[in-house]
Order: sequence, then structure tokens, then C-alpha cells
Amino acid sequence: MSGRAPAALRGAPGPPRLGAVLRITDARTGASTEATAVRRGLTRVTAHVPRADATGLRVLLAADLLVRALELQGTPVWAVLAGREGRAELREEAAELGIRPFGDQLDVGTTLGGARGLHVVGAGGEEVDGVRVEVAPADWDAVPPEPAALRLALLGHARHEAVTLGADALAEAAGTLARLRAQVAAWATRPSRPVPEAVRGRLRTAWEDDLDVPAVLEELRAAGHAPDLPDGARFETYAYADRLLGLDLVRDVGRAAGP
Repeated sequence: MSGRAPAALRGAPGPPRLGAVLRITDARTGASTEATAVRRGLTRVTAHVPRADATGLRVLLAADLLVRALELQGTPVWAVLAGREGRAELREEAAELGIRPFGDQLDVGTTLGGARGLHVVGAGGEEVDGVRVEVAPADWDAVPPEPAALRLALLGHARHEAVTLGADALAEAAGTLARLRAQVAAWATRPSRPVPEAVRGRLRTAWEDDLDVPAVLEELRAAGHAPDLPDGARFETYAYADRLLGLDLVRDVGRAAGP
């Protein structure tokens, strides 16, 4: 790697795309709508998790992705967790899964500067007043090799698809994650190059289209095999996309080099 830290490791946000906006499907109407009522205006994301089970954790993961996508387009977010049962357990498992903290739900009548409401709920869950983002049930019948492997396995499925993960699926996700981290660490030894705007645009188009995370993963695979993309640009591309994915893909950078 060149003498300076790559932009993605320094936390540089990258240039915003003119007119870029996240659109999400409102399950109440089936229509695609802008996730923000006012461009870059405060948006409230509420995760409705009635109990600390696998589906509840998937709902919270979907809300985490929504928050990350909004922040990537420069939108301030007020993230709230609704639900009373097993909150401490849920928060502990969420932290292991790389889900950032959600605040406590305030009184029903409380607002904050007229923030728009985006409500992430399980399919068939409670009625809400605002945009309804539904998440299908999930379950897993094995202990994941590491929490990030479970996160990757869940990210590979669209949120409206029910998913059951067995030991084989979780082991495959763990292997894929290990390979991705090894590739990113190897690319980091090469001279830094910026994310090509065409690649950045395809990534953002994927997640701005109803938060299509499986499509983001497909774009990353394509970037990883593109013959004309320098390794330094691959590194920056994966590090940039990981701001949405939350898989800690840069974890092993520099480890092989020793002290």
C-alpha cells in the first residue's frame, strides 16, 4: 500500500451523486417511495421487534441497513427500537451481528423536528403510521462460526424472502467471508486507487433501488473479478461498500505484515 492510508480507511465519504436518493417499497400500498420526505431532512427509522427471536433480529438488521443507506446519502437519522420483550438480549445479539445501537422508543405522540417515519416490521406485524418496510421471517438451526458469517448469509437474501439457514449455509458463508477478508487484505498492499465512478454508481443504484443488498453483493463479486480494475481500486470499492454491508471486510488489513 502507498504511504498514506486509503480514503476508505480514513473515513472519507466519497463524492455524492447528484440527484441520488434511496427509494423503498411501502408495504401498505406496494408503491415505491422516496425514503426521505425532504432531501437530507431528518428521518426516523423505527425497528418494531416484539420479541428477541431470529425474525426480530432480522428486522433489526434490515433497519440497520436502512440507517446506513440513508447516512451514505447524507441524511441524518433518528434510529429507534420499539418493543419491550427481551430488549437486553436483543441488543446484545444485535451488537454481535454488527448492528449499531438503536435508541429507546419515545412516547407515541413525541416527534423530533417533524421527522418522517420509516417503520421496519416483520411480515404481518403491527399497523404503523408511516412508510411500512416489511421483513420476512428468518430462522437458523445451527450456531454460526462467527456472527459476521450469519450477517453475510442473511444479506444474501432479499428481505421479503423467508429464509432458514442450516449448518451448511452458515459454514459456506463463513468461508466466503474469510476469502473476502483475505482478498481485501491482499489488495490493500497495492497502491491506492479511487473507486471508479461507474462502479460506485452501480453499487449505489443497487442499494438505492429498494435496498437491494443481494444486488450489491453481485456488483462486488463483479468488481472483484473485473480484469481492468486495479487491485488498489478493488480495495477501495470493497471498503466503500462495507459501509453499508457492515461485514468488517478490512479487518485483516496489515495483520500479515507483523509489527
